Amino acid sequence: MSQTSTSSTETASSFGEATLAQYLTDLAAKLPAPGGGAVAALHAAQAAALVAMVARYTTRAKDADNRPVVDRIIAAADAARGRALALADADAAAFTAVGAAYQLPKDTPERLAARTAAINAALVEAARVPAAVVDEADEVLSLATELFPIGNPNVVTDIGAAADACRAAAASSQLNIEINVASLPPGESDGFAAVLVRVDELTARADALHADVVHAVRK
Repeated sequence: MSQTSTSSTETASSFGEATLAQYLTDLAAKLPAPGGGAVAALHAAQAAALVAMVARYTTRAKDADNRPVVDRIIAAADAARGRALALADADAAAFTAVGAAYQLPKDTPERLAARTAAINAALVEAARVPAAVVDEADEVLSLATELFPIGNPNVVTDIGAAADACRAAAASSQLNIEINVASLPPGESDGFAAVLVRVDELTARADALHADVVHAVRK
């Protein structure tokens, strides 16, 4: 979150309570947070909201046979939206913690060792949050893909928009994971390798769903 007393998003308890104008003002300001990590999480939240919206438009009488699936998708997408919003807050906190760790004293061997340990722990957390965003984007993309064949065709383009938002969430998270693990000592970054591989797979799936939606619109 923002580091000045006049910041709007700092006075709100979370990104979920900040207005869009307040959030964008802080994002544009010369402040350490919010930044790309929060943006990635909010991409995932928007994707989840779009999927839930399309699902809610797929509750007509003619959709009765698919209602159990649609209801499950609504519940899952709403839950994912809440988790993604929480991750936006967690990212801002993690980024702030990294900065604080780098400010620790290093004038004695003991303090230097404590500072190094604090930095590494903060960097791991700063990578863990975007990795969790990838998890949310992955789930939401799966929901969007499942909904596509049965969703209300009048809002099919919103499924494509959800796929694009999932792609953006994952790709942006990849950048934040990479920059944080790059500063970790050998071995401590190994746990994030699988997540980075999943990002490539996820973006390919998102592109495929986008193409399917374009095909549906054009036919």
